[in-house]
Amino acid sequence: MAEKSSQVARQRRHERIRRSVQGTAERPRLNVFRSLQHIYAQVIDDERGHTLASASTIDPDLREQLDGLNKSQQAARVGQLVAQRALAQGLKKVVFDRGGYPYHGRIKALADGAREGGLEF
Repeated sequence: MAEKSSQVARQRRHERIRRSVQGTAERPRLNVFRSLQHIYAQVIDDERGHTLASASTIDPDLREQLDGLNKSQQAARVGQLVAQRALAQGLKKVVFDRGGYPYHGRIKALADGAREGGLEF
């Protein structure tokens, strides 16, 4: 029997979460993806399959502000930026999709930053 990687386990957790977490036009899904160096957030309307707002640590608007910050602080800034962009689209309420990651560290920092930026979830 082959060993399962942590990536496969995360993917299975994410699929299990996605069975109950669905984004609509009124309440889209705030999805988070975390790599070793970067973090990405998208606000998605699953009914139409459209990304309504997004932000990441590789975003040109945010890149120069992130120098000297640790990864959790960078994630909080990404959360604030995605909240700002979602509010500009007229979206205030979202449903949070942690992407199979534990709600801890960078994921929690991004969620707190998004709440600080004005999103409700």
